[in-house]
Amino acid sequence: MPEPADAGSLTDFYRQVRALSLRLCETLGPEDMTVQSMPDASPVKWHLAHVTWFFEHFILKDRVSGYRPIDDTYHYLFNSYYYTAGDMYLRPRRGLLSRPTVEEVVSYRGHVDAHMLRMIEHADENLSFLVALGLNHEQQHQELLLTDIKHALAQNPLYPVFREDAAAPGTSGGPLEWQGFAGGVTEIGHEGNGFCYDNETPCHRVWLEDFEIATRPVTHGEYLEFIRAGGYRTPEFWLSDGWTTVQSEGWTAPLYWLDEERCFTLGGLKPLDMDAPVTHISFYEADAYARWASARLPTEAEWETAARGLAVEGNFLESGALQPRGQDGDGLRQMYGDVWEWTASAYAPYPGFRPLAGSLGEYNGKFMSSQRVLRGGSCASSRDHVRATYRNFFYPHQRWQFTGLRLARDI
Repeated sequence: MPEPADAGSLTDFYRQVRALSLRLCETLGPEDMTVQSMPDASPVKWHLAHVTWFFEHFILKDRVSGYRPIDDTYHYLFNSYYYTAGDMYLRPRRGLLSRPTVEEVVSYRGHVDAHMLRMIEHADENLSFLVALGLNHEQQHQELLLTDIKHALAQNPLYPVFREDAAAPGTSGGPLEWQGFAGGVTEIGHEGNGFCYDNETPCHRVWLEDFEIATRPVTHGEYLEFIRAGGYRTPEFWLSDGWTTVQSEGWTAPLYWLDEERCFTLGGLKPLDMDAPVTHISFYEADAYARWASARLPTEAEWETAARGLAVEGNFLESGALQPRGQDGDGLRQMYGDVWEWTASAYAPYPGFRPLAGSLGEYNGKFMSSQRVLRGGSCASSRDHVRATYRNFFYPHQRWQFTGLRLARDI
């Protein structure tokens, strides 16, 4: 359990995170915030309500004497997947919830915030952890809010602009080079007193062979070479499930590419930045590209070993770009921010893993099947949300997140 946070700093963090969720919606109308473009995505309004329900259900209802929910039906509407917490409204139907209105959801947030801020003033160690968990949970949903609204806006033939100042190009990424690491026994996983999720623990030993990892992610320009070389028409580069998916879905390029010159971004239609990291690709596409390039994806242990000791700096949500950008420099770069990097590792429990007690044990552990680990954060992640041990996870066919790849090779 991490050390209790100072009440003042925890209050500031709470206000900061909760306010950011609403600021991200400033350019959206109520119609934008209700639409759901696919079952994997959720309406913006639902995200705002669900993260509020999380504080209400896991903190307020058991700790505030006589606490009264603003509406008892919200528990059913805004529970996501916590089956031990009760029944829930079906995820694929969330876009049908025209009520409560956006205004009512904002009022719900204010109701919960007022109670939470009073509680934080007297937070003990256990409450501090739960508040930190709730805030990190909201930061995850801030990223999902952005990727979900991007997917929704992309379905509109008008290609609406979410933010006029988004998707400004970066610099040339420079040539792709390699940095080697000696193998042997090393440790991965979180240890210490800082916040982490249960799936990052425990810190444990792993064996690595000698390897080298690319100094930057693969770019749009490099991925375009794969496409032009017939990558989407050549089955030998693909895993069996990947090739089946390519055929059934008709994939010929990353999600949001209109052609070889334009793509849809949160800044609207933009020229394809050839120096920016390729994004919105599935694990299958990342793996196929790596095979075509006579390389492979790094394991999560290799990625964490390479990232260890590097400052958590990069193109995060705070930059306002909301799109990966090229970055020049020497040595390993863009390990953090820009794109979540697919690894070769299946999402599985570490040796000795113990989920959190009670319903919160459903947060991560029950998803440790059929998914792949991604590392490093993206241009839609908050900088203070990411660390070297952070394990993100998605199914191998999914690509609406800001996902990309970095190559690795055996030495």
